[in-house]
Amino acid sequence: MDKNSVIGFVLIFLIMMGTFWYQSRQQQKQLAYQAQLDSIAAAEAYAQWQQDSIWRANNPEAAAALDTVVAAKADTSAAPVYSDSLLNAAAQADAQLITLENEKLQVVFTTRGAQPYSVLVKDYLTYEKEPLYILQAGKSELGYVVYAPTAVDTRKFNFQYIQAESSDSTVVMRLPFAGGGYIEQRYTLLKDSYSVNETVSFVGMGQLIPRNVGSIDVDFEAVIPRMEKGYKNETQYSRLNYYFPDDNKPANIGNGRNGEKRFNNNIEWFAFQQQFFSAIMRAPKNFSYGEFSLNFLPKGDKDLMRCSAALRADITPGAERIDVPFEFYFGPNDYKGLKAYNHSYEKVIPLGGRIIGYFTKWVIIPLFDWLSRFFSSYGIIILLMTIFIKIVVLPFAYKSYSSSAKMQALKPYMDKINAKYPKQEDAMKKQQETMDLYRKAGVSPMGGCLPMLLQMPILWAMFRFFPASIELRQQPFLWAEDLSAYDDVIHWGTSILGMDHISLFALLMALSMFFYSKITMQNQSTGNDPNAKMMQVMSLYMMPVMMFFICNNLSSGLSYYYLLSNLITMLETWIIKKWVIKPDAVLAKVKAAEASGKAAPKSKWQQRLEEAQKMQREMEKQNKKRR
Repeated sequence: MDKNSVIGFVLIFLIMMGTFWYQSRQQQKQLAYQAQLDSIAAAEAYAQWQQDSIWRANNPEAAAALDTVVAAKADTSAAPVYSDSLLNAAAQADAQLITLENEKLQVVFTTRGAQPYSVLVKDYLTYEKEPLYILQAGKSELGYVVYAPTAVDTRKFNFQYIQAESSDSTVVMRLPFAGGGYIEQRYTLLKDSYSVNETVSFVGMGQLIPRNVGSIDVDFEAVIPRMEKGYKNETQYSRLNYYFPDDNKPANIGNGRNGEKRFNNNIEWFAFQQQFFSAIMRAPKNFSYGEFSLNFLPKGDKDLMRCSAALRADITPGAERIDVPFEFYFGPNDYKGLKAYNHSYEKVIPLGGRIIGYFTKWVIIPLFDWLSRFFSSYGIIILLMTIFIKIVVLPFAYKSYSSSAKMQALKPYMDKINAKYPKQEDAMKKQQETMDLYRKAGVSPMGGCLPMLLQMPILWAMFRFFPASIELRQQPFLWAEDLSAYDDVIHWGTSILGMDHISLFALLMALSMFFYSKITMQNQSTGNDPNAKMMQVMSLYMMPVMMFFICNNLSSGLSYYYLLSNLITMLETWIIKKWVIKPDAVLAKVKAAEASGKAAPKSKWQQRLEEAQKMQREMEKQNKKRR
């Protein structure tokens, strides 16, 4: 590794530490600022209440007169504001709640706007062991705006509950117009499903809707509650997705950051996605326009994020009856369950890019599901899955381990070469003699790098899989109470470098990295090469520390997997060094090559290296001549 690479790694490490510190400071400032605003508002409210109380005590007659005026204004504001008398009556009517329920969902509807009022996902609880509502009572709004002939927003009116056409799985609500037409919203909760189908109908309104109006507005807003243990991990995997028809995967905003997007393209569906649960709305005929926004709430709030979607759905004006269908999904982000809908819902689960995603979908998930049939402990499942993966990649890993073992066996020769060329200007000669030694011993310098590179996609696939796997949610193992969240064995109140806890699995994983690096490097000779020494420092100290900071807030199941992977790697390395690669055999091979006097065949990589060295020597000679 050259000097620039080392500097790059150091800068990356420093940037990450600075980012953790900055995010921690920003969160503290935001919470302090919000607390200050709340304190000011409370003080002002108290002062105003105290002032009003004193005034009312000193001026009882004036206070009574003021109350009379306020009551009169309230009556005036409740006066009809629509030219349609039935709309006026609907605007002032009392709301009614209707409940539909199946094996998986409890959906409460309100006649105010004929919309979902709350959605309870059964068989799941929040981290606080409370009922899990994907839509909370009074914290969501779904409305349709139609121009008939002026704007009529369904959220402002109480619909009539049509009990005669409703059932245990269907609720029908209507908003009548004086001219005889009406808006109807019909919801059907499918049996043993997380799906709710809706049809918005405009019946007998052909004369009311202007001919130049070819669409209705669809507005959906929701405040999604916090459901998991770790705020940072939950926000990192929560977002707002929107899917263009026949696209490879949905686009999104979120992943820990606020955002806004606006599109004039056709949009098939969008999702308010929490880490493990989603509220999805789909238009089978597509939305013709979409405007989305997402804002994460502070860490101290009990809610997670505020989502908003403003869309447009096309209609055919002038028809006697216009039906606009919509489909909803309120449930877990389970890959197989979402895929069964055949609408690409499963793509809300972040499984990595195309190559990583294919490996996760066709290897990791099926293996995980298969093992789940036989074992109830997900800690055991992760252990068996790790062993299986290690066995599969062993042919590649063997080349890496054997190459490392052979190079360690050559340490006595490497020490002689380092002593022979102590000066930095002799680096090229030292490198050439080192390559000659590797040729005699039959060692490929790239033999340890390429197999490790081939294993990187697996490590990245697991990095994406574990935090997004709902199967691990609230599954305990050893001291970890939830494998989908961090296992904080030590916790403190003040944030230090973005941390307020220590995850034991993350700490053990970092320690395993440290000891593996120490074992690997104990027989390696760096000589006077500063780059090699810096590389050892990076691998021995900086990489474990960096991985600890990364994994400390992530899924404990992920840290547990990396820990197992490191331990198995150490075991494989020890077995290969102990019984497979014999140091004496490697040294004997070198001595035999020296005794024969025959040059060992050069690899293509070695030939290219020598050509590069020759070119460098020629350039040095030319520079000397110019001087």
